[in-house]
Amino acid sequence: MSTGNLQDYSLHDLFRMEVEGQAQVLTEGLLVLETRPGSAAELESCMRAAHSIKGAARILGLSAAVAVAHVMEDCLVAAQERRIVLGHQAIDALLSGVDLLSRIAITPAEESEPWMRDDSPQAQSYCASLAAALTPEADSAPQSAPASAAATDPAPAVEAPGGDQPGDERVLRITARSLNRLLGLAGESLVVSRWLDPYIRSLSRLKRLQRDNALALDKLADTPGLSRDQRATALLMEARSLAAESQRLLADRIAQLDLFERRTASVAHRLYDEALSSHMRPFADGTHGFKRMVRDLARELGKQAQLEIVGAKTQVDRDVLARLEAPLGHLLRNAVDHGIESAEQRSAAGKPAVGAIRLEAHHVSGLLEITVEDDGRGIDLERIRQIVLARRLADEATAAQLSEAELMEFLFLPGFTLREVVTEISGRGVGLDAVQNMVKQLRGSVRLSSPPGGGSRFQLQLPLTTSVLRALVVEIGGEPYAFPLTQITCTAMVPRDEVRMLEGRQHFQLNGRSIGLVSASQVLGGADAQTSPEQLQVIVVGTAGSVHEYGLAVDRYRGVSELVVQPLPGQLGKIKDISAGALLDDGTPVLIVDVDDLVRSVERLVSTGRLAQLRYQDHAQMAQRKRVLVVDDSLTVRELERKLIENGGYAVEVAVDGMDGWNAVRTGHFDLVVTDIDMPRMDGIELVSLIKKDPRLRAVPVMIVSYKDREEDRRRGLEAGADFYLTKGGFHEEALLQAVVDLIGEAAP
Repeated sequence: MSTGNLQDYSLHDLFRMEVEGQAQVLTEGLLVLETRPGSAAELESCMRAAHSIKGAARILGLSAAVAVAHVMEDCLVAAQERRIVLGHQAIDALLSGVDLLSRIAITPAEESEPWMRDDSPQAQSYCASLAAALTPEADSAPQSAPASAAATDPAPAVEAPGGDQPGDERVLRITARSLNRLLGLAGESLVVSRWLDPYIRSLSRLKRLQRDNALALDKLADTPGLSRDQRATALLMEARSLAAESQRLLADRIAQLDLFERRTASVAHRLYDEALSSHMRPFADGTHGFKRMVRDLARELGKQAQLEIVGAKTQVDRDVLARLEAPLGHLLRNAVDHGIESAEQRSAAGKPAVGAIRLEAHHVSGLLEITVEDDGRGIDLERIRQIVLARRLADEATAAQLSEAELMEFLFLPGFTLREVVTEISGRGVGLDAVQNMVKQLRGSVRLSSPPGGGSRFQLQLPLTTSVLRALVVEIGGEPYAFPLTQITCTAMVPRDEVRMLEGRQHFQLNGRSIGLVSASQVLGGADAQTSPEQLQVIVVGTAGSVHEYGLAVDRYRGVSELVVQPLPGQLGKIKDISAGALLDDGTPVLIVDVDDLVRSVERLVSTGRLAQLRYQDHAQMAQRKRVLVVDDSLTVRELERKLIENGGYAVEVAVDGMDGWNAVRTGHFDLVVTDIDMPRMDGIELVSLIKKDPRLRAVPVMIVSYKDREEDRRRGLEAGADFYLTKGGFHEEALLQAVVDLIGEAAP
């Protein structure tokens, strides 16, 4: 990471940064002038922006840019002096000039020679087109595609080097990867800072015991006849003195430790907040081109539409913002193309001639909520039903019973479109599919509705950041799992006597809907609950109001937590039903559920007839399971191996390194030990050797699971006494479980 000031950049870099900022001013101002041609403030800001670009271009000798900016400035001055009125064609031409200036600005310095010629053909052509657009006849001509869309290739938004704003006095260069690591470490420090709290509580309990001990000694001193025994009296006085000193020392240390814990927590919170804020950007940073896009597309289609953006200052994660641009562009284009009617149709329907599109972003309950809505014709549900039948996506009886929510879900299918003719704008059925894919990748949700008065409304709920996740933590089979809040429809307490059998499956009623009940422990492969509660704690996931909605019965809710997401090691591949890992506040590792994958797993169980009814095991049944010890210093690998082996029905305990593993295997009974090689304090080879040299333990099978995949590493492990050697490079669930079965047999039923 390095810092520097603007002197670090070339003149061409500075010109590019200048044009980027001024182009934004020009675009926003021109869009306002199209509806309010005489606005003095916008005319002044646009004129000054063109003038600034002209001066900067003259310094670099970019004659083409000077010429373009000069005629734009003259045009704006004429409008200020009321010699002309800026109509639609004039705005088209001025926006085209903004695009051309942006193209010139992003041209590398070594390729900019054509823009230095006084007779640049592009500049001359532009000057002529602007002059033609200012003639009285221009705005009486039939409306066509905007010149900006045809004459030039709109330049993409370009960030200043390092991703900083051009006006920054100092520029910070830092990679996104480093920023993500910084946020991850800040989150871990927040978790670690909370680990002192249980120790302080333990010391407080010890202090109370010390006090009780002192009181007992006081009572002993009052025992009749004790004063006659001088030696006993002296020993008692010494004990009381030591107890009092212990109390004072313990009280002092508790006070110091409590102060240290509060200071550490405060620093960790401030560090985390600063790291998180550095990862955030205002929503406006990702929406600069949307107003222009809506305006140009509407003009191209012979319509009138205006975009309103609300919540421009809402803070959004940089990674989330970058991934939002394309999906939001799809939704806005759909609103203009499919939703907004022509001015004549709108007038006939009693609507304003100009269609209204609204893009809003705000925070709701720790989530980012983005809404895209329009006041257009709305969604034709019967047309969707007809296409569903025509494409044989459902039979006639089923299609007739589909609800509004179920019908709208078809719009998100790949290739599904209401258009009969494919155009350059729409008709291929990829837009909404792309939107849903992006939302799923970010562990969010998208809902579509069509209000009674017409129009359509898309509501996206996303995490504020990809590095921190708000999740509901639950226990399943005695283990914690985290469900992203954005992917939970709701939670419910279901009385057991309200569970009904329907077509061989368990269901319960929720808000008038019949929802299939599934044991979460069966899907995730953990142990079933050990008791039979009167009320089931259920998480409802899937598509609300459809046959793809399920209720997952869990052991219990543990509460909502903000988790610092830790990606799974790439060597492990995709783990079924799991997307990432994290640490709870007390340091307990937790796996984050991939809800979409989990729903697919449920549907596979349903389709194959393997979905079991909820059942509960007692402690005696649990005790019969074979026990496996997993030894690995990597938290993620250790927890994944534990979950996978538990999925096979085995009872699993873990150890954090070789020494911890050796202590565990000596004091407990295990049917199998699974260990890594490279670990602190004691490596896996030494652990295997100790186990195989101990007469009581040598019969216990040992499996090595290691990244070391050379033949000499394998030979070294087997020579130490390992019974099986599995490399993590080729690691997957089936290979691990098969190796366990080969060594100790199937898990007890």
